[in-house]
Parts: sequence; C-alpha cells; structure tokens
Amino acid sequence: MIIKSATQNDSAAILELYKAVSAIEGGLARAADEVSENYVAHFLSKSLESGFCLVAREADNDPIIGEIHCYALGPRVFAHVLGELTIAVHPARQGLGIGKLLFTELLRRVEQERPDILRVELIARESNRKAIEFYQKLGFQIEGRFENRIRSVGGGYEADIPMAWRRKAA
Repeated sequence: MIIKSATQNDSAAILELYKAVSAIEGGLARAADEVSENYVAHFLSKSLESGFCLVAREADNDPIIGEIHCYALGPRVFAHVLGELTIAVHPARQGLGIGKLLFTELLRRVEQERPDILRVELIARESNRKAIEFYQKLGFQIEGRFENRIRSVGGGYEADIPMAWRRKAA
C-alpha cells in the first residue's frame, strides 16, 4: 500500500472515489449527486493550502482506493485547528485497514510536520458506532452531541458526534 500527499492532478481520481463511496447509503454525508468537480476542487485546494490531503493506492499509478483530508478553518483564532476531516475508502476495499493506514499517516504528519496544530476535528453520525469506536482507538475523544443535526439513513434525524484528537503536551 502506498500513501502519498495528493496533488491537483489527483482531482479526477478523487472525484471518482467519492462518487463510488457516496453511492452507498450512509457512505458519506453527501449523496452522489452532491459530489461534484467543484466540491472536490474546493476541499483539495483548501487541504493542499492549509492542511493535508492523502491518497492510498496499491502501487504507483494504480487507482486511488482511499483518501483523507482536513484543513484550517480560516479565522486566525482557529489557526491551531484542522477540521472538515473526511475520509473515503472505496466500497470494494473497506474493512482491509486502508482507513487506519490513512488516519495513522495523517496524524503522524500532523505531529511531525505541523507543531502549530493542536487539534484535529471530525464529526460522525451517532448511528455509525463502528466509526466512532475506530476514531476513539486512534485517540479522538467525543466532545458532545449535535442533536437532530443530520438526516438519518432510514428517515428522521439523529445526532452528529463532534470528536477531536489533541496533541499530547511535550
């Protein structure tokens, strides 16, 4: 498995990955028809400018089978935070440890390359217990609940769970 920083040239392949993942109900917060070239261009640009965007492939020049990104929120008061974290692993490759590899590399890079970053934030839907437990094993902590924030896959609404990884004090 090869994990590298994404480049602007990866945009079309990332779009293809996101289309595949969003086609699965609950795969991403965005539905397939909400995943567009503009959406990918936006987060890729922001991630390359102020955060990280990593892609996973079996070998160089193979299709992208996983991607993770996060970026600075914007205002200087949040300069120590990376947010808007999203991870996508191709449906045919889920459950094989690709997500763990992407997260591990992301957090390693934050620790080694970005001493200015004290927090990495994400949000998970409450029904996605498997993901929440996975994030906790990686060092993310639950920091609250946003009640009725997200439309449930089966109808109705459920809570979003904000979580954060915090840099350990030196």
